Amino acid sequence: MFEIDTWQEIYNTIRSNKLRTFLTSFSVAWGIFMLIVLLGSGNGLENGVKSRFNDVSNNSVWIYTGQTTLPYKGLKKGRDIQFRNEDLVFAKNNISSLEHLSTQFHKWGQTKVYYKNKTGKFNILGTNEEFKEIAKTQVYKGRFINKLDLRDFRKVAVIGLHVEEALFGKTNPIGEYINLNNIPFKIVGVFKDEGNQDEQQMIMLPLTTAQKVFNGANNIENIIVSFKDISSGQKLKEIEKLKTGLALKHNFDVLDPKAIDVWNVEEEYLKMLSLFKGIRIFIWIIGIGTLLAGIVGISNIMMISVKERTREIGIRKALGAKPSSIVFLILLESVVITFIAGYFGLVSGVGLIELANIGLANVKMDASMFKNPTVDFTIAISATVLLIVAGALAGFFPARKAAQVSPIEALKSD
Repeated sequence: MFEIDTWQEIYNTIRSNKLRTFLTSFSVAWGIFMLIVLLGSGNGLENGVKSRFNDVSNNSVWIYTGQTTLPYKGLKKGRDIQFRNEDLVFAKNNISSLEHLSTQFHKWGQTKVYYKNKTGKFNILGTNEEFKEIAKTQVYKGRFINKLDLRDFRKVAVIGLHVEEALFGKTNPIGEYINLNNIPFKIVGVFKDEGNQDEQQMIMLPLTTAQKVFNGANNIENIIVSFKDISSGQKLKEIEKLKTGLALKHNFDVLDPKAIDVWNVEEEYLKMLSLFKGIRIFIWIIGIGTLLAGIVGISNIMMISVKERTREIGIRKALGAKPSSIVFLILLESVVITFIAGYFGLVSGVGLIELANIGLANVKMDASMFKNPTVDFTIAISATVLLIVAGALAGFFPARKAAQVSPIEALKSD
């Protein structure tokens, strides 16, 4: 059935109708190309935003200080709320399902750090031993901050991977001393953070030491808590209980939306999943619409092709050709054009996505922007096969209709 004459005839038909073939091929290739690019871009955006949650416990809640916008018990609005170390103790005593409790104290602005004849500017963070669990910090050399470091105001530091690379190169930094604010700090650990590249340019100190060295008194920026395995409803009750207690302690209206800011990681994560579910549906609607446009284009062009060849079909039938052979020839032509165009669109789309992936790998970008814009290969192949089948059907119906016309009527056709 697949004789060389058949392929030569298809080749000659395509060659003699270059513009028509190009338009058909372009509509098919563009449909597949756009679907692949849209899916890859959607996945890249989703992966990038999801990576923001990779370096923080999903059952954690971060409470930040703010400024009051409502008067309270004779106090004017516009007051700054300031958390202090004792607020950590207060939170510990008021949360019944507490798993971990931590905080942060940043030395704002980069600090010049010295190691022998090398210098660099890095961010400084004071925290406690439980921050490692909440922030999913990976210590791959030495150790993290411990309770004795906080109790004894030890001058120790845990440095990020990028700090190690900048100051120490291939030298093992554990046990070495760096100079911060004219004070030597002993390196006890090196950490890395896959989710947030900026944190790897940070130096972590015991909270009590950082507050003392950088004149922070006993001020802290936030209260970070993670909960045991409880329901979302129970967690919300615990958060409201803590907010009410903090409002009484710091004299602000518990309904004041700006006095404190609560970041519930689980709640934000679920919102993000819901958002990307909608984005995926939108992408598929656009992608399928583009594919349908390609299918309609194939159908219209094949109908024109069959109409132009009506006289040829009549001659074939008059010479004894079977209707099935005529249908098969036109059908095969449609499948060949669709297959080649679909394959070209698939390769072009995947190629562009891979180039974008390589480009992103060589550029330092915030993890929350765009990451790993890959496409499920099964989906890509399935879409291409679907378009080929649609192309075959688009050629089948007009071909069958033409093959059913009697030779005399076909020969009369203009």
